[in-house]
Amino acid sequence: MYLYAGKNRILRRGRIIGIFDLDTASRGEDTRRYLRQAERDGKTERASEDLPKSFVLYRGEKGESRVLFTPLSAAALKGRPSAAGAPNKK
Repeated sequence: MYLYAGKNRILRRGRIIGIFDLDTASRGEDTRRYLRQAERDGKTERASEDLPKSFVLYRGEKGESRVLFTPLSAAALKGRPSAAGAPNKK
């Protein structure tokens, strides 16, 4: 099963660790520190150039944690039905 995260970004549901609202989650210092470190380590990407509303924490191809910022809300992402048979983009 797959999750469409916006702008041609598709993630395997089995690789998703969590979906987080950016405003709520980034209030915590630990989360802000984690996101800054992920940025420095080159483990972040953007689904589009639009202002992000949420981020998806997922396991990359090598099992490493990755962060995808998306303009879709966390509620919208969580409520999306899985797309079976979609091509695996990540």
